[in-house]
Amino acid sequence: MIIKRVFDVVVAVVLILILSPVMLVIAILVRVRDGSPVLFRQERIGRHGARFEMLKFRSMRPEDRSAPPITIEGDTRITSLGRHLRAHKLDELPQLINVVKGEMSFVGPRPELEQYVDLFPDEYRTILTVRPGITDPASIEFRNEAALLAEYPDPERAYVEVILPQKIRLALEYVRSRTLLGDLKVIGKTVRTLWS
Repeated sequence: MIIKRVFDVVVAVVLILILSPVMLVIAILVRVRDGSPVLFRQERIGRHGARFEMLKFRSMRPEDRSAPPITIEGDTRITSLGRHLRAHKLDELPQLINVVKGEMSFVGPRPELEQYVDLFPDEYRTILTVRPGITDPASIEFRNEAALLAEYPDPERAYVEVILPQKIRLALEYVRSRTLLGDLKVIGKTVRTLWS
């Protein structure tokens, strides 16, 4: 949808300009308190299967390649500053850049790692016909995902077998019925969720 893309670019640019002082402060805090790098970059699968680097302010200690790619509540890899950033999703502000570049949208199925996409090829064939988003109905539904996963003895298995199938169902529903008005409602619900 051309209107959706114009909306994404205009709003993302305006927000970057307005929030640039906040983003600068966060970047300085991360650099001073936790060192480099300031940004966390992770390859995700985007529209039509294209790979891209999703950006976040780094909220965890340097990555342990043997550690699971998911995080749970109380994860010792999360820094004290990172916990505060994650609480209000401030770590995701750099994704505004992904939106401007056309790799993401404000609303769309959250982009996944290739290893998870490969587990559900038929479903993702449909999901990946749209740009992934900063938020979507599944983000609202599973806003306490880290706490939910912490309840399982094997969080990664629980993610694949319990959480991800539900996210996929919500993503498919979104793709099949998406509208600009629907996107605005999702954004409104997201904002209310963050500050409730």
